[in-house]
Amino acid sequence: MHIYLKHPSLAKCSKCGKPTKQHKVCLNCGYYKGKEVVNVLAKLEKKEKKKKQDELKQAEKVQQKEKPMTMEELSKKKF
Repeated sequence: MHIYLKHPSLAKCSKCGKPTKQHKVCLNCGYYKGKEVVNVLAKLEKKEKKKKQDELKQAEKVQQKEKPMTMEELSKKKF
């Protein structure tokens, strides 16, 4: 058949050396033709902040569960 898929032609990024599509911004470092177009680190920082906040929330939940009960709490608790 004359209809078939071709492999995309890839070029090496001039900054990091990763293979990228031609005439596109490198998704790894955010550079195009030696100039920074996308600040990739800002996106990473945002993701890291969110991950850190989620970890803190989970740690708070664990602390609340592990917190020893006072005598008043024990007397109010129904078995």
